[in-house]
Amino acid sequence: MKIGVIGIEGGWSSEKLADTVAEKTGGERVLIDMEDVRLDLPSGRAFYDGHTLNDFDALIIKKIGARYSPDLLDRLEVLRYLHERGLRIFSAPYAILRALDRLSCTISLQLKDIPMPPTTVTESVDQALTALEQYGEAVFKPLYTSKARGMFVLRNGPDARAAIEEYKAENPILYIQKTIELGDLDLGIAFLGGEYLTTYARCKTNGAWNTTTASGGKYRPYEPAPEIIELARKAQADFNLDFTCVDVAITDDGPYVFEVSVFGGFRGIQETSGIDAAARYVDYVMEKLK
Repeated sequence: MKIGVIGIEGGWSSEKLADTVAEKTGGERVLIDMEDVRLDLPSGRAFYDGHTLNDFDALIIKKIGARYSPDLLDRLEVLRYLHERGLRIFSAPYAILRALDRLSCTISLQLKDIPMPPTTVTESVDQALTALEQYGEAVFKPLYTSKARGMFVLRNGPDARAAIEEYKAENPILYIQKTIELGDLDLGIAFLGGEYLTTYARCKTNGAWNTTTASGGKYRPYEPAPEIIELARKAQADFNLDFTCVDVAITDDGPYVFEVSVFGGFRGIQETSGIDAAARYVDYVMEKLK
């Protein structure tokens, strides 16, 4: 089998997945950076570093950019073209498109009545101020981000308008979520092919407002209650992602889902449970190809 990995050179999970594919297939190790892919139309052939992507048996998408941005949507369209022309891609580009944009993911979750923190979406500074007055304190989140990059916490007060106006200059769509009491951790609940794999916790270590590893958070094992797993299963089900982690917070008001991640990492899984998620994923893909 010839399987390529869409990923980032130097990225821990991307490199791990590419190594695992080469080991399990006995084939060439091909880690593909979408920045260097050329799609030729109307022939419909795509090229990367001497390879014709159409000739692969499958591609596995681990990362399609070093940072989340709307540019990733265009890269996904290139992959969607190849996928709809018959190339097997895991997860399917259209499935990723539905979850990559924070707003699109949120709307899909809310239409299924998945519990989430109270959220406001607006382009109006005045409406944003109204929401902030109701919430008291809120997190402003870019639509394309990971590990809390670009997010900030704002408390209602006399300086709020100026802060929102400054933020809006870079983020025309204001996605505002009421801050909730997280405690010291939140959860990443992993699924492979829609089946529950494992759960890990991200824990605060330094008083940061979030638990991400970029803010100093650390991984530790966690065994959630069955109803938490079922909530996460329901949250990810309609996205049809081959591999995903659902971010869940446990609060005094019950569990809240933050998002269904399209590029859930492997490191937290391996460090906390010993499960080699890359190996499991490659086995899953190879079985599907058979």
